Amino acid sequence: MADITTPSSAKRPPRQSRTGLTSTGARKAGSKSDRSRAREFALQGLYQSLVGRNAVEDIDLFTRDLAGFSKADAVHFDALLQGCVAQAEQLDALITPLLDRPMTEISPIEHAVMWIGAFELSHCPDVPWRVVLNECVELAKEFGGTDGHKYVNAVLNGIAPALRAAEVEADRGSHKKPRA
Repeated sequence: MADITTPSSAKRPPRQSRTGLTSTGARKAGSKSDRSRAREFALQGLYQSLVGRNAVEDIDLFTRDLAGFSKADAVHFDALLQGCVAQAEQLDALITPLLDRPMTEISPIEHAVMWIGAFELSHCPDVPWRVVLNECVELAKEFGGTDGHKYVNAVLNGIAPALRAAEVEADRGSHKKPRA
């Protein structure tokens, strides 16, 4: 029996694994939590605020009409968007001492991701500090520039001990190997 290859099957791209990651390492949309989606929409809104200087009310209305918003945690989105814009100066005051360059040289995506991380570390004690860092690194990987996630990780790792001292110390202490 002859092997029959149709034109459509011959040019089909290779199948992606179903591990929850795309070929670039980003999480697939179906494997994202409601809060992860809220962070993505908040990032888009914060970008509009930073770059376009759009009013937060306009950003909010626009974002709620985007496809997929119904799958996001709207309460968390509100907290992030409203909170980050309202506390921009305080968040920048936490971030700036850890930067190796002026804030004006930081990508607006990385800037917004760091706002999200600093805000969650400050105001969302129900989200473990390592989850905050991981989520922000994932945002930076998916939306930011090459290696921007490393910068975000370093800055947020620097902020975390000041904002979540007991949690960070307990977590880091539990990873130490006992002495023999």
